[in-house]
Amino acid sequence: MAKKKIKEAEGNSDITAPIVDQPITETVEKNYMPYVMSVIISRAIPEIDGFKPSHRKILYTMFKMGLMNGPITKSANIVGQTMHLNPHGDASIYDTMVRLTRGYQALLHPFIESKGSFGKHYSTSMAYAASRYTEAKLAPFCSEIFRGIDKNAVDMVPNYDNTTTEPTLLPTSFPNILVSPNMGIAVGVASKICSFNLAEVCDGTIKVLKNPHTDVDEILDIIKAPDFSGGGYVIYDREEFTNIYKTGHGNFTLRAKYRYDPKANCIDILEIPYSTSIEKIMAKLMELVKANKLKEVSDFRDEIDLSGFKLTIDLKKGTDPDALMAKLYRYTPLQDTFACNFNVLIDNVPKLLGVVDIINEWIKFRMQCVRRELTFDLDRKNERLHLLLGLAKILLDIDKAVKIVRNTQNDKDVIPNLMQGFDVDEVQAEFIAEIKLRNFNKEYILDKIREIESIKDDIERLEALISSDSKLKGYISSQLKEIRDKYKKDRLTKIIYPQDLVEYNEESAVENYNVKLVFTKEGYFKKVNLTSYKTADEQKLKEGDEIIVAEDGDNLTDLLFFSDKAQCYKTKASAFDCVKSSVMGEYIPSKLAFDQGEKAIFLCKAKEYADNKYLVFIFENGKGVRVPLSAYETKGNRKKLTGAYSQVSPIAAILFEEAPFDMLILDSSNKAILINSSIIPIKTTRSSQGVTLFTLKKGCKITDVVKNFSGKSSGGKSLRKTKIPAAGVSYGDYVINENQIKLI
Repeated sequence: MAKKKIKEAEGNSDITAPIVDQPITETVEKNYMPYVMSVIISRAIPEIDGFKPSHRKILYTMFKMGLMNGPITKSANIVGQTMHLNPHGDASIYDTMVRLTRGYQALLHPFIESKGSFGKHYSTSMAYAASRYTEAKLAPFCSEIFRGIDKNAVDMVPNYDNTTTEPTLLPTSFPNILVSPNMGIAVGVASKICSFNLAEVCDGTIKVLKNPHTDVDEILDIIKAPDFSGGGYVIYDREEFTNIYKTGHGNFTLRAKYRYDPKANCIDILEIPYSTSIEKIMAKLMELVKANKLKEVSDFRDEIDLSGFKLTIDLKKGTDPDALMAKLYRYTPLQDTFACNFNVLIDNVPKLLGVVDIINEWIKFRMQCVRRELTFDLDRKNERLHLLLGLAKILLDIDKAVKIVRNTQNDKDVIPNLMQGFDVDEVQAEFIAEIKLRNFNKEYILDKIREIESIKDDIERLEALISSDSKLKGYISSQLKEIRDKYKKDRLTKIIYPQDLVEYNEESAVENYNVKLVFTKEGYFKKVNLTSYKTADEQKLKEGDEIIVAEDGDNLTDLLFFSDKAQCYKTKASAFDCVKSSVMGEYIPSKLAFDQGEKAIFLCKAKEYADNKYLVFIFENGKGVRVPLSAYETKGNRKKLTGAYSQVSPIAAILFEEAPFDMLILDSSNKAILINSSIIPIKTTRSSQGVTLFTLKKGCKITDVVKNFSGKSSGGKSLRKTKIPAAGVSYGDYVINENQIKLI
């Protein structure tokens, strides 16, 4: 329950009313839901005409200002006039207006012609000039979004203070919802719609108009892929696009377009993905340079000028530009993902629609607009016909009409006398009376009467169109063909296929050489050059630390670091710099971002994840298990594996087995067993608890495990066990070789 406190002020004193219990559902319904619906309907989500309310108010204001055919005007004037429809402040209006301009370059078909600095969509730091310095007017293309608006094509509603009216939607004569990109975030609902090529959208819509049962595959053959004003490339995955076209949800990949200049030995990035900016790209390039991961690049800079976008990357001598670009596509926003979420408001309800569904909804909307527009024309034609039929009656006796007017004493009696004299109604009589004296002749009247047949033909045609859905669809198709032919443009975003791409191979790009891999009990690791390792008198270690792994490897070896929290962190030896023996090394929990308080306890190198290589886990409760190394192989760049081993009991030792070996297991009661690793069962599940190896007495636990034990017990009894579980044998003094593994 929510508590509702009501306060009333009377004079200078506060009177607090009793607290009233209110169900939380009622609080949400009355206080929160109106706000939610306002954001969804009136702000963030586009409707079937392809516009949000803010876009619609600006464009309609400019239309009413006569900026379709009139002279260009200051943007400040447009912003001020728009405030009659949008009272949210001039800054937000101008910001919205900027995104619709040709200068901003965000749209394939801009709605506003601009003069002055309007910034660029591909740069977050390139600010637009103040509205008092810039000028704008409507682009000729806007005639297609206002077609029929003056013929009752859409509903008009009062503005916020009832001083004027505005359209609820714009009667766009093409599916603008698919041609203009749109993004909005409401409460619990978001929308992100990519743009498509106008000609392809018109052809696809014509196809659906002819055959309402057109499927996604047929539409994909026409509307091939998204098209953006920024150009670049779209990587064509037919399966993924089929899913997007069906559901309205999914991802596709965009990548930049570049050109290599051999004379200057540089790469010029000319077009970038629509979803990123030059600032994001340069920030990532700087990060890679600082991390010493971009050794092929000597410099990079922003060279945007009046000719357009340009990001130049200078290369070091001998660098393969195509291989470098493959690397940059992998690690920078020069290749980016566009996440589609085609949420559209249909009758004030947000709906997630696929491309074919959006086209069908637009067809329904457009048919209503055209039917209303044609009905408006039909009414005007009928009115004109009615007047001309009245005019035809005076053709029989023009002199009589003149005589009636001349002999009428009072002006107010002219209309009634004409109505009586020629059997016409008041509207017809008013029309006849308004004819100028110079036109009151037989020739003029005959010319007007000849219109009757033409108007009757028009009325018959309009009535047939309005009453027939198939004819109405044919009429809309003809409009779409006209728009396509008049405004079509070649695709700016070119289509490329996965099989044509040069993929970045990280291993081939990294130099490989032999190294020594050193890991200590305290969690320090270093990659040492073999020469340095062999010539060094000793390895520098932290005080009290000791080496537990020192193995040969190479720079491309996979490294698996196991923690005391049963997690495995994967990386490559190439991620570490090669150091001298006199260096302590890097602290692994910090380097690999271990969880708080987590410690590194074991290192395993893995060149190949073979099924005949195992990790042996010995637990404090006397159990043990062998897990194939292949269980730790992952696809992609996954860096962290949870559940690397069982957590039922604390880990006592982890050992790597390439071939079976003997191990001495010791417990806290001075007993031990010597077994061969081959008798430990193999489990393919990483988190398996294993089986009991060492039968422990109550209160005892495993304390030490020695791999390849070569010492001797002084107790006399044999430590060797060939079956498990096995009871421990007391031992006296013994010699432990250098392969002892201690985790406790």
